[in-house]
Formats: sequence, C-alpha cells, structure tokens
Amino acid sequence: MHVKPKVSPRLTLLTASGVCSLIVLDTNIVAVTLPTIARDLGANFADIEWVVSAYMLAFAALLLPAGSIADRFGRQKTLLCGLAVFILASIGCGAAPNALFLDIARAIKGVGAALLLTSALASIGHTFHDEVERAKAWAFWGACMGVAMTAAPTVGGLITEYMGWRWIFYLNLPVGLFLMVMVWRAVPESRDTQSARLDPWGSLAFSASLLCLIWGLIEANRIGWSNPLTYARLIGGALLLGSFVVIERMQRRPMVDLQLFKHPRFIGALLGMFAYAGCAQVMMTLLPFYLQNGLGFSAIASGLGMLPFAMTMLICPRIGVRLASRFAPATLMAAGLTLVGSGNLLSAWAVSSGGYLPFALAIAVTGAGAGLLNGDTQKNIMACVPRERTGMASGMSTTMRFSAIVLAIGVFGALLSSHTELLLRTSLSDQGAQWLGQTQSIASRVVAGDMSAAMSLLPEAARPMVEPLARQAFVGGFSLLLWVAGLLALLGALVVGTLMRNPIPAPSIAALGAKA
Repeated sequence: MHVKPKVSPRLTLLTASGVCSLIVLDTNIVAVTLPTIARDLGANFADIEWVVSAYMLAFAALLLPAGSIADRFGRQKTLLCGLAVFILASIGCGAAPNALFLDIARAIKGVGAALLLTSALASIGHTFHDEVERAKAWAFWGACMGVAMTAAPTVGGLITEYMGWRWIFYLNLPVGLFLMVMVWRAVPESRDTQSARLDPWGSLAFSASLLCLIWGLIEANRIGWSNPLTYARLIGGALLLGSFVVIERMQRRPMVDLQLFKHPRFIGALLGMFAYAGCAQVMMTLLPFYLQNGLGFSAIASGLGMLPFAMTMLICPRIGVRLASRFAPATLMAAGLTLVGSGNLLSAWAVSSGGYLPFALAIAVTGAGAGLLNGDTQKNIMACVPRERTGMASGMSTTMRFSAIVLAIGVFGALLSSHTELLLRTSLSDQGAQWLGQTQSIASRVVAGDMSAAMSLLPEAARPMVEPLARQAFVGGFSLLLWVAGLLALLGALVVGTLMRNPIPAPSIAALGAKA
C-alpha cells in the first residue's frame, strides 16, 4: 500500500473542522431562507418542516452506519465520497422546481453529510491521543462550529436578499471542491482493522424508527392527532426502536456497543448532547421564524437579528476550556443546560411582551449555554470509548445530536402549528366566525412565513381584521414552544448533572476494548 508523507496534525484538524463547518453552515444557513422558499414554491408549514426534516432525518438515520463505514473502509475515502454526494445533492437543491424535489435532494444531501461528519470527527479522534492535546483539538473544533453558526444566519440573509435562495445551495460547489483537495492532501487514511461487517438490519430498523416518528409528528397537524394513522406511525416508530436494540444485542461486534449503557456517565453524556441539540441548537432553525413572522423582519434583518445568539455561542467555548480545569464535566454540562433553559424561558417572556431588544438579550443567554456545551458534549462522549472505536463513538454522538434536532423540529413544530391554529380559531370564533372553516389553511401558511398566501384565502375586506389576529396567534404559539424548550432544558440539567457525577472506571474502558 502506498504510504503518503506524514502530514501536520494541525492541518488534519483544520481540514476536518472545515468539513464539519461546511455541514453546520449549510444546516443553519437554510433557516433564514425557509419563509422565502415557502413563498417562492407555494409551500405550507408541513412542506417547510420537511425541507429541514428530510435532510436531518437522512443525516441522523445514517450516522451510525456511516461511523462503521468510516472505521472499516477508511476515513479519508469516506470523506471524499461524502463530499461528492454533498456537492451533487446541493446542485439538485438549487435547481428544485417544487417542494417535493427539494425534499428529495435534501435527503440525499443528508446522506453525504452523514458520511462527512462521522469520518471527520473520527479523523480528529484518531489524530490526537494526548488528553491535553485532544482537549485543545475539540476546543478548536467547537470554535469552528461556533464561527460557522455565527456566520450562517447573516450569510443566508445576504445571499437570499441579493442573489436568491437557490444560491445558498449552488455555492457549496466551489467550497466542496476545495475541501476535496484539502482532504486528499491533509487527512491521512486511518481505519479500525477489527471493524465489524456493516449492520444493514440495525441501520434499517433505526432509520425506519426515526422516519415513522417524524412522519407522525409532522403529518399529525394535517390529518389530526386522533387519526389512526398518527397513532400507527408513532407506535410503529417506538416498536422499531425496540427492534433496533434487540438486533444490536444479537451482534458480536455491534454498531452501538450496548455495554456502554451500563455506565451512568456515558448515559449522562449522551443525554447532555440530546438536550443541548433539542433545546439549543434547534433554535438556530426556529428563531428566524419568529423574527420574520412575529416581528416582520426581512431575511437579511432576521439573519443579523440572530447575531446575539451566534456571538455568545462563538465566545463561550473559550471560556469553557478555562473552566474545564476548575470544574468537573458534570458541573459544566449542568451549567450549560441551565443557561439554555433560562434563555429559552426569557425568550418566551420577550416574545409575549414584544420588541426586539429583550428578545436579543434572551437569545444571547441561550447562545452562551449552547457555546459552553457545543465542544464539551462531543468531548465527554468520546472520552468514554476506546480509541480504536472512535468511528462508532462519533457516530453515536452525532446521531444523538441530529436525532434530537429532527425530533425537536417535529415536536416543537407540532406545538407551534397546533397552538397557533387553536388561538386563531378562538379569536375568529369571537370576531370572524364566518372564516372558521379556513383556520387550518391560514394557520399553516402563517407559520410557514407566507402571510400573503394566508390572506389570499380570504376576501379583501376581511384581511385587515384577520391578519393581526393571525400574527398574534403565531406569537402565542411560539411563546408556548419556548416555554416547553426552556423547562425541558432545566430538567436535562438536573438529570445530566446527576448522572455524570458517576466516573467510568478505567478497567471498564479496557474491558470494552478487549471485548470488542
């Protein structure tokens, strides 16, 4: 086998972090464009949820097998294949003639992103062995993620305003090609020589479970929560998740080593990632909806309006590195989730009271908690797993992250949609009973960010009366969403802080490596 000259670990870290930053940038840049896409493609809120969820679903569902692929076939090869898929799917997204085509292209893009993220994280984990160096590497990686998240809303707003939303996807072509060259030159090939065969049945059960759950949550607002199909999808998702656990228990060397779940600290680290992603990271997608639909901001103004969140998220990983030497991981994780919960509750209050300034201060608190958690969650999960199984560990951690995001979008989207519709129905029954039959259609368009399409369902004379009611109903629905997210994050702080105080004994880690 041809051996390439040894490359600098710093260049490997920079390239792998660049690949991860592309994914984060692409994931978050779409958020500010969603109302524009809804107006351009004539999409309702369920359609817009699928634009995000199709990508996240494919991403989350394939992260575990992608980790196994990276371990078995080599991290560099997986990175190159992932970039090729990602670039081609981005071109498809940019050329999408309708919402369905866009959803399919986004799902394919999620496949590429899954291959990229697990192999990039595994490359970092494999390159840095010393505890201090590894901590610095994850801090740098976290800072890169913060920069990407900081830039995403503003860049998304600028491109949408001046070039059109399609260019958000087309611009991945030159960036992706540059990264392919860098991966070829700067990321040495590495693999797990004892990796197991791929686990198609486990992968299928997990993917189908997530699909059923998110399908049930998104479509419930359209067909009704009491519809038998909604029950079938949600129960089917739960049963498939159970079958995934059974399949993994039967494997000699599973994709997910269930032995790890005997350790409370590992469970705490995974739950910390889940709570962080589901209560903080998902806000990068949801908050621009309030800025555009609730406060009437343009795409570029809503991008700039997200800067308080993004800036504190960028600054706080540096603070987290300094605090890590003084405080236990359990304390830091609990503190981060407490900040996230408090920020979401303050945001709920700010949304109800109106105005941008209190909202900006509140989301800055959420961003501070997210920044504290961003690199720390990844580091704590990877620390629980033997070095030769870094592909599995990165697959598990990122699966938790994006499963949490996709489920949070489903749950919070369902809350927002159903409560907005309920509030609008109540308002119309008092002031415009003749338009009650249009409530669901109006609410769905309003939540998607297409007020003009919502009002076009009504006679011109009724619009001045219904429009403020619709906007008020949306604000009420969004406030409820933030209350729930805040309380869940505070509950997560309590549970994660308690579980992570249990150390993993060194012999247990060694035994895991030997058993594997």
